Amino acid sequence: MISIENISKSFGKQEVLKNISVSMNSNECIALIGPNGSGKTTLIKSILGMVPLVTGQILIDNNSIIGSYQYRSLIGYMPQIGRYPDNMNIGQIIQLMKTIRGNHVITDESLIDDFNLRQIFEKKMSTLSGGTRQKVSACIAFLFNPKILILDEPTAGLDPLSSEILKNKILVEKGKGKLIIITSHVLSELEEMISRVIYMQDGHIRIDASINELLEQTGENRLGKIISKALN
Repeated sequence: MISIENISKSFGKQEVLKNISVSMNSNECIALIGPNGSGKTTLIKSILGMVPLVTGQILIDNNSIIGSYQYRSLIGYMPQIGRYPDNMNIGQIIQLMKTIRGNHVITDESLIDDFNLRQIFEKKMSTLSGGTRQKVSACIAFLFNPKILILDEPTAGLDPLSSEILKNKILVEKGKGKLIIITSHVLSELEEMISRVIYMQDGHIRIDASINELLEQTGENRLGKIISKALN
């Protein structure tokens, strides 16, 4: 579904991505992990078309993303920090997204209900806590039933109950055969959801393996220990 072929990216003298090639397929839930500065965010932004490619190419459903924007309708993106107009309320933000996408699109509003956001639709974004903003970002990511979900630190700032609601939703979408890419520094949050690990470091992919392969290779059953042992 996503094919990344020999992409590199530098910001000034700093080389952030170094000849990355990787494929990500439907029916996978991938943990994209690594230390700060490893290139994860730049890789995600390259897929989203937010960072222009200098070398290599990215294909989605066998079509190059260069010069295209239509492919973005296949992707639901949840940023680590969602930024919205402060003077708009939650309901207006949700309606704005629907208007931009087109009212003919069938929406999935289950998270809106599960998070009880309709009860506070009139609250302005400027008054919301970080956790509630995170809920809004999650609802928008899932709203248009995308084939690909890219979730950047999705549970950051969420209370335990809301975190469980979101993880259950991810598992539901995983069961539909979607491609889900999750970044997180809280590895314990990922263990029950993921089928594959891509570990980045210094602009390279150091590990790319299914969770079952890593379990067998390392003999460990906790993701943190699995990664540590695999790297060594």
